[in-house]
Amino acid sequence: MRDCRSEVRIRDIVVNMAFPRRCPVCDEIVVMGEGLICSSCRSKPQYIREPRCRRCGKQLAGEAVQFCHDCMQRRHAYDYGYALYDYQSMKKSIYRFKYGKRSEYAKFYAGDIYEKLSDEIQMMGAEAIIPIPVHASRKRSRGYNQAELIAAELSRLTGIKMYEKLVRRIKKTVPQKELTIQERQNNLKKAFNISTNVVKLNKVILVDDIYTTGSTLDAVAMELKRHGVKAVYFIALCIGEGM
Repeated sequence: MRDCRSEVRIRDIVVNMAFPRRCPVCDEIVVMGEGLICSSCRSKPQYIREPRCRRCGKQLAGEAVQFCHDCMQRRHAYDYGYALYDYQSMKKSIYRFKYGKRSEYAKFYAGDIYEKLSDEIQMMGAEAIIPIPVHASRKRSRGYNQAELIAAELSRLTGIKMYEKLVRRIKKTVPQKELTIQERQNNLKKAFNISTNVVKLNKVILVDDIYTTGSTLDAVAMELKRHGVKAVYFIALCIGEGM
């Protein structure tokens, strides 16, 4: 009887020889045997650590407060969530992943999320992982939905089922980064649709790549709760400075 693990290792070696894996931080080819990231880049990602905002997970300067300035100024439809990286330390990586066809980064990102936030994810007790959807036209032009790639890998690692078709983006919105908070909220009105075959879920985790103000997560969370979901959490790859 063949050793399945040996077959997987041989397959990975052959694939890596034909299509060398690139480091998600510097984008150089990773030396075979080093893993998913080159050894010189392992210390470069800056992780969000405690103390962090009890709502959006943003890094706090000290322990005197529980919530960041953004979350003290406005209410969110989601319950709470966590982000893995400080945006500035990984913005070039995220840009290549999102617009540069570096879909293979998803495996590293999800593995890093699982390593650093597995306890937090377990505490959520979620029954589903739901990637934030992109409009069909954007998915065609990019070739994939970056949030869905991360969610799929995270689903595999955690054993939590992914529902990639539960939420659809039916309105093509303008890029959020160019808008104020109020404009973002208006931009996202009626942007999402929940499947009529919605599974009766109590707790779900939304997965997205970048958290800036939380407007997109709020819009999806609002729709999910309107359809009966009791608690909506999120995991974001990185978090910006907010507004």
